[in-house]
Amino acid sequence: MRQFLRGCLAAAAASLLLAGCSGGGPEPHRDAAVAESRAPAPKPTPKPTPTWDARPASIAALGDSITRGFDACSLLADCPEVSWVTGSRTQVDSIAGRVLAGAAAANSWNLAKSGARMSDLPDQAETAAAKKPSLVTVLMGANDACRESAADMTPVAGFRTDFTRAMAGLHSALPKSQVFVASIPDLKRLWEVGKENPLGKQIWKLGVCPSMLRDADSVAESAQTRRDAVRARVVAYNRVLKEVCGQYDHCRYDGGAVFDYRFTPDELSSWDWFHPNARGQAQLARILFTAAFAKP
Repeated sequence: MRQFLRGCLAAAAASLLLAGCSGGGPEPHRDAAVAESRAPAPKPTPKPTPTWDARPASIAALGDSITRGFDACSLLADCPEVSWVTGSRTQVDSIAGRVLAGAAAANSWNLAKSGARMSDLPDQAETAAAKKPSLVTVLMGANDACRESAADMTPVAGFRTDFTRAMAGLHSALPKSQVFVASIPDLKRLWEVGKENPLGKQIWKLGVCPSMLRDADSVAESAQTRRDAVRARVVAYNRVLKEVCGQYDHCRYDGGAVFDYRFTPDELSSWDWFHPNARGQAQLARILFTAAFAKP
């Protein structure tokens, strides 16, 4: 029995000794893995800020009646001479005038169309690509919200599809050109300003942006709901402009500068109390020049 116990104790001691050799000592691979898991993750390499040329050699302007200077100089007529981007009149101090100086007339093209909607932008972009401009500006979308009724406004998904197609076409045809995208104005703010003018309200009845401006004096809940719906759609459109532009290194969005700008009565057309007049165009030139060329 004693021999048996002694044998058992000896076997147990040998077993413990073997366990100590195999499991109690350091495990280099396991310790390295633990140390690695506790080490701080390497910081990602920051993406370099794309170079933005503050002195482009040529400019093509795309958009709608705002960029055409509609109703800024005379009734129911375009006046591109006062356009915020390509205008030649010194009172406006347009972006082309600031950037291109004496070469503005020869190296800038106003390809915007009064009444254009986002569905028209891909064709405008194709026309611009043929000019091979260094900079393309886009101010488009007010007419997608200014419809006969709020129900007729362009759906956000369709607006996104059209803008995405236009941007893809521009960057495919002009991979080295810059694109500057301006936000859509706050149409409700324009209603708030213009409704104080009795003559302006009579003009609005002829069909100026009815989704927002119809029944300008109405305080009924339905009218207020309609105006809020139009404003919300403009906000959604601007979000699309920002998101799609943000996918391209050579695209810059104005950060909502136009939407945030509070036009005053003396900056609106005396013909329709809705479109910017020459003074309003000068304000657009000022804020958008800063948004386009200020250092990020």
